[in-house]
Amino acid sequence: MVIDATFWVAVSFVIFIGGLVYLKVPHKINEALNKMILDIKNEIGESEKLRNDSKVLLDKAQSKLESAKKETKEILDQAKKDSEELIITMNEKFHKSSEIKKNLAQLKITQMKNNAIKEIKNASVKIAVESVKKVISTSVDKSKMENLFKKDLEQTKSLLKKINS
Repeated sequence: MVIDATFWVAVSFVIFIGGLVYLKVPHKINEALNKMILDIKNEIGESEKLRNDSKVLLDKAQSKLESAKKETKEILDQAKKDSEELIITMNEKFHKSSEIKKNLAQLKITQMKNNAIKEIKNASVKIAVESVKKVISTSVDKSKMENLFKKDLEQTKSLLKKINS
């Protein structure tokens, strides 16, 4: 048997493998790998749990966003409705107010017209009475004139009462 370098490499390899087995290196490597596998499984489990939690939070946030959008739309619709009703009521109030002002102006015009007619009648009656006084005083004697004056004065008073009534 020839002992060459290959033989010594094979012997050293067998001794090396035996040393590894004696020192339980494969078992320690297996334990380390199992621990790493377990750690990775735990991290995956945690990440799944975090993913589920984040999904729940996202769903809640989306539902809140949708309800907020819905509520915003309802508020805007109500505001539009209220503003339309306000415009209608303000328009009605404006028309009623303008109608009342128009009626008041017409009433004032009618009153002013009636007052002017009364003043004209009063002035014409005074002028007529004075004219009659002058005519009578120049053409009739005093006793007839006093009787005529009293009679005309009574007629004028009665006419004025009728006109004022």
